[in-house]
Amino acid sequence: MKAESHAESPLLKSILAIDINKCTGCRNCELACSAAHTKSFNPSRSRIQILKNEDQNMVLPMVCLQCEEPLCEQACPNGAISYNEKGTLYVSSKVCIGCMNCVTACTFGGIEIDPMTLKAIKCDLCWGDPACVKACEYGAISMVEAEKEGLAARRKGVGVVNQTLGLKTGEV
Repeated sequence: MKAESHAESPLLKSILAIDINKCTGCRNCELACSAAHTKSFNPSRSRIQILKNEDQNMVLPMVCLQCEEPLCEQACPNGAISYNEKGTLYVSSKVCIGCMNCVTACTFGGIEIDPMTLKAIKCDLCWGDPACVKACEYGAISMVEAEKEGLAARRKGVGVVNQTLGLKTGEV
């Protein structure tokens, strides 16, 4: 029996949509995210990562997509990945053991291991007020409602990433 998708559930309310055509790779989002979560300007501790390949003129922001059926949540042996009261999937650092099952399970690169704590980190939408959205001067990142239009905007961004990387996945 298929579980109800989180997009159809009243639980998931908002997601991030990224327009990579507007992203300059300035990395302000990484700095804002790390400052909001760790009180330091350390992009390696950010929940959003900007992948750059200047030889190919490629800039790709990678962030948790708040998937309808999150593989990271299913892969976590301790239940450290769950929903907060804002309806956002997040990692409880108190419960996470750093096993990396979630990192391996995420096909979109939306979850990382914090190099300082050695525990999983992923976007939690800053509990409803994303620092990355406020820091993006170019409007490349927006928080949208997890409804038909918002999901379509997210899919469009994921599709461009897949095309850029030459990936073939199911429907995007």
